[in-house]
Amino acid sequence: MALEHGMIEPFEDRQVRHGVVSYGLSSYGYDIRVADEFKVFTNLFNTVVDPKAFDPRSFVDMKGESCIVPPNSFALARTIEYFRIPRDVLTVCLGKSTYARCGIIVNVTPFEPEWEGHVTIEISNTTPLPAKIYANEGIAQVVFFQSDEPCEVSYRDKLGKYQAQRGVTLPKI
Repeated sequence: MALEHGMIEPFEDRQVRHGVVSYGLSSYGYDIRVADEFKVFTNLFNTVVDPKAFDPRSFVDMKGESCIVPPNSFALARTIEYFRIPRDVLTVCLGKSTYARCGIIVNVTPFEPEWEGHVTIEISNTTPLPAKIYANEGIAQVVFFQSDEPCEVSYRDKLGKYQAQRGVTLPKI
């Protein structure tokens, strides 16, 4: 289904596991990779985190093979993969157990029918220690649910504000 609908680009048709946090096709889902672009939360400018009036100075931009997330803090990142979700599919995204066992929680909202774009990922470090995230390796698993009929109103129909997003996308109202 992923190949015939061009749902995931680039698409890894097998699980890549050796020496990396795994990514690629899994039993009933797909393990997504985190790109090398990160926005790490900072309190440097004493801004307030407000989804209605978001101050981009709340983050420091970083690019590299890994990212250190400060203790009790978080970073935003994006997937390497670009998704195109069919009208009869909904996804749920869950963090990988390798990171969860280190106190790192990954939060991603569902990919609605007919949404497309790079996925913006929130990576929370719940520990009192710095946490390392590896770029170009697995970060979460996407599980796909296919309906027996297309939805009445898709994300594209609603003119969703995050449609066709590229890169790490900050909150929009």
